[in-house]
Amino acid sequence: MAPAKKGDKVQVNYKGYLEDGTIFDSSEGQAPLDVTLGSGMVIPGFDAALTGMEVGDKKTVEIQMDQAYGRHNAEMVMQMPKSQIPPDLNPEIGQKLQVGGTGGEAMMVEVIDIDDEFIVLDANPPLAGKDLTFDLELVAIV
Repeated sequence: MAPAKKGDKVQVNYKGYLEDGTIFDSSEGQAPLDVTLGSGMVIPGFDAALTGMEVGDKKTVEIQMDQAYGRHNAEMVMQMPKSQIPPDLNPEIGQKLQVGGTGGEAMMVEVIDIDDEFIVLDANPPLAGKDLTFDLELVAIV
């Protein structure tokens, strides 16, 4: 069988973990992930790692942050006056919230700090600024 190439729909089992060994995502116990190579469905490094694999191949790849979720962008951290928060909301550090972006789109943010006057929100993807490692197994090219 030919190796996986751009445009192929593939099925992959995976486990993603950080440098300290913390697992952040896995297909274990679930159906394999369906990915169309080159479509932008997954981070660039994950897509590139699958390209060229053959059914049954297994490998471990290290993906640098620039080929994953990018660097942490300080401009995506915002300080908001507590007076602008709905009164029924009691934010806590680590909580994920959905807020309206400047163009009216919804965006997910994480509460990273709270003081008497302000709440600090981070709109970076949770894995931004991190190098990632994946164990991959190509299950099928469909």
